[in-house]
Amino acid sequence: MRTFKELGVSANLIKGLNDLKITTPTEIQNEVIPLLMNANMDLVGQAQTGTGKTAAYGLPLLSRIDPSKKVVQALVLCPTRELGQQVAKQLFKFTKYTEKIFTEAVFGGAQIDRQIQALKRPTHIVVATPGRLIDLVKRKAVDLYNVKTIVLDEADEMLSMGFKKDLETILEYVKNADSKWLFSATLPHGIKQIINNYLAEDAHRIEIRGRNTVNKNIEHKFLICDEQDKLTVLLQFLKSEKENRGIVFCKTKAATQKLAKQLMAKNVPADGIHGDLKQKERDKVMRAFKNENLQVLVATDLAARGIDVEALSFVVHYQLPDKEEYYTHRSGRTARAGRRGLSLSIVTTTELKQLRYFEKALGISFDQIRQVR
Repeated sequence: MRTFKELGVSANLIKGLNDLKITTPTEIQNEVIPLLMNANMDLVGQAQTGTGKTAAYGLPLLSRIDPSKKVVQALVLCPTRELGQQVAKQLFKFTKYTEKIFTEAVFGGAQIDRQIQALKRPTHIVVATPGRLIDLVKRKAVDLYNVKTIVLDEADEMLSMGFKKDLETILEYVKNADSKWLFSATLPHGIKQIINNYLAEDAHRIEIRGRNTVNKNIEHKFLICDEQDKLTVLLQFLKSEKENRGIVFCKTKAATQKLAKQLMAKNVPADGIHGDLKQKERDKVMRAFKNENLQVLVATDLAARGIDVEALSFVVHYQLPDKEEYYTHRSGRTARAGRRGLSLSIVTTTELKQLRYFEKALGISFDQIRQVR
């Protein structure tokens, strides 16, 4: 692996990375940064969540901005508000020692008037969810005429959330952009259509295999029980964790709501986050979790996109995800910043097959625990 300096990253950006304890490039950063740093090009990057994508595209993106020009020069599209805010925050932190580069995050579920006011300030990069961006363009609150680079982050998630038409509308707005970079964990048919219709024929393609992406500091364990005993097992586990905090994952909104209520009824400081919550309610739950008023957050996979909370000791898979990249993403909420973490799957005997599949696909091994200490 090369250093960030060898990849062509400027000394001032490297200083910002050092403050964040980011010193060694990940595999995708190693591949992508030198390509994007110096040339206009279209790129398709296939990589799971948690591989360091934000820095992989963010550092070249920041290097291409001319801070003296007070116009929007780059656009990053994200599936959820949480991921958009996280990306904007990362870009801000990277630029701690550079000339001021202004990034604005805009998303649905928040007051549009406030965002319109914010966009009146000098803005170089807009990070947006697709629907809200289109609203702002229609209101002439954001001008995309000078956008030279557009990034589609987690493109498959935007597709599964029903944003395909919006993405096509936005790509029409910026069809003269010099560089279009699309990042996606998977490449379903709809994403291939977008690549064929809007990216150059010779778009560069990079695929980072899943087996390199699971954090080595995470212990993967599983416990077998009957479906009706899962709640009891979870309660025993949470009790054994004492003050430690973490996220419990369910597959559906209904299961998330139900489990959050069951935990609260058993006096566990818990709450749920899922797609049906109003933005205000979501913010309230996240604030309580970040302020450590909650021990447990119960979440669906989509709602957990972009959740970045320090010092989480564990994640629990109350219901296993369907895809291995979701397992990687869930597990990656723990063991941040060099700490160790636990990823516990509570499974029935029929779900064991799925665990064996994850072992193969992700190159990890699960240890069985007989009972919670």
